[in-house]
Amino acid sequence: PQGSGLSPGKTAAAPMPDADRILLVSPGLMVSRRVAGLAAQCGEAADTIRDLDVAPPAAAYRLVILDLLGLRGYAGGLGTGARERRGGLGPRPGVAPAVIACGPHVAGERLEAARAAGADHVVSRGELLGAFAAVVGRQRP
Repeated sequence: PQGSGLSPGKTAAAPMPDADRILLVSPGLMVSRRVAGLAAQCGEAADTIRDLDVAPPAAAYRLVILDLLGLRGYAGGLGTGARERRGGLGPRPGVAPAVIACGPHVAGERLEAARAAGADHVVSRGELLGAFAAVVGRQRP
């Protein structure tokens, strides 16, 4: 449909319940818009915050995507204190959302730091955007 951000011939699936929302942490407007569009095509709802210090708009998320490019404190965002905070974002009390960290494929150190800090899945930005449904589908409970 024209103006919807979907390709011709594609329709968005019905949005999932609030507990199935995706939270993207990214300072990049282009990435935010792409993820929102890809999520809608998969029947997911996505919210974006610019950094880890901003309170997210919804109360529950099944998945948090961290865009490591330009994100301050990317490794700290996965550390012990943030894990406690992250637990409050989960789909049910005591259940933390899964974390996917993504970044440019040339940012190997950042990707490895995110893996070492506890990201559930680490992918290049190209893999996330090119195979969005498969990447986020791997994190389904």
